[in-house]
Amino acid sequence: MKIWFFSHYFFPEGNAPATRVHQLCRRWAEAGHDVTVITGVPNVPAGVVYDGYQNRVRLQVETIDRVRILRVWTYIAANQRLVRRVLNYASFMCSAVLVAMFRPRPDVIIATSPQFFCGWAGAIAAWLKRRPFVLEVRDLWPESIVAVGAMKRGALLRSLEWLERRLYRAATHIVAVGEGYRRGLLERGVESTRITLIPNGVDANLYQPRAPDGEIRSNYGLGGKLVCSYVGTIGMASGLDVVLRAARLLADSEDSRFAFLLVGDGADREKLERRVAEAGLAGIHFAGRQPKSQIPGFLSATDVCLVHLRKKPLFRDVLPSKIFEALAMEKPVLLGVEGEAAALVERSGGGLCFEPENERELVAGLRRFADEPDLGVSLGRAGRAYALEHFDRDRQARDYALLLQRFVAGDTTGGRR
Repeated sequence: MKIWFFSHYFFPEGNAPATRVHQLCRRWAEAGHDVTVITGVPNVPAGVVYDGYQNRVRLQVETIDRVRILRVWTYIAANQRLVRRVLNYASFMCSAVLVAMFRPRPDVIIATSPQFFCGWAGAIAAWLKRRPFVLEVRDLWPESIVAVGAMKRGALLRSLEWLERRLYRAATHIVAVGEGYRRGLLERGVESTRITLIPNGVDANLYQPRAPDGEIRSNYGLGGKLVCSYVGTIGMASGLDVVLRAARLLADSEDSRFAFLLVGDGADREKLERRVAEAGLAGIHFAGRQPKSQIPGFLSATDVCLVHLRKKPLFRDVLPSKIFEALAMEKPVLLGVEGEAAALVERSGGGLCFEPENERELVAGLRRFADEPDLGVSLGRAGRAYALEHFDRDRQARDYALLLQRFVAGDTTGGRR
């Protein structure tokens, strides 16, 4: 097949959508498909273009892992101000559609959220090229930006919600990455026959157990502490104030057995670093944004992987990809997310759950791992076995390709599950 994949994010960016699209497209290209990704220049989360790239009007073309990458101009903005972010999203849509107009048409077009301007780029391109269009829903946007307090309800939100519903109707088929998103689509009137569930997953070859990285532990002064690491975007949705409150509880009780390592960048990182310095919380360390290839090393230096989101109803449907990476590395998960994510961790036997934004429960979970040294080992082994059985990226890529082949052959009913 000749596949176009519209994605606002792509390698070398290391966030969840960039990683999913890269890993799927690489596998399709290795299987012999002609895969093109239409994206922008890498710049997230700080809104600064990565070394080796330029944000220019002239189309930039490169090949990564046999995948053709078309990088278009966008108005670049850090993930902090709503108006500038909307300009960023809308400019990508316009640039991506313009590039698509002058390319030989593909067999099938995919576009991935979390923001639907990227979805609309795929929808418009599919209409222009008269090709089937698969919309991948990773987030119920714009509801998610209301959940984190970045937008209030009003005329603008109603307009965006109207565009959201129109986009769902424009899709030949919709791929949801979680059961909660599937339910949300059904509530918005999408027929069940037009939805297929293909969840997030993990590259089990990259994320596998290894000896702890002693250099990382030494570089960040982690010593013989029980290290609790958060690896991912440090943004408004993450709610990592809970780490500061937990560290204060531990300091007040003179319990010095633990260290927190926050790996990543985002809208809240500078604020959190400033607050840590002002409060004198010596047990919290920031590693900043790291190349995706280095993440397994940081996970190996970790004893417990923290996965956390703010206590919001919308996040009950979210399955953070960092869960699968931790499970595959045989690292126990300490999960502060309710709903689908909590059910998954409990089914896997790979971790413990606590109430989001509840620092006392977070501390209690950490102390349990410290007091029961064998607990982390047993949970880690159970978690990896579950991840390999249910979330292996190789199998997901094959399932996805079979779904696309049905559309190319003219069967718009897709492969339901």
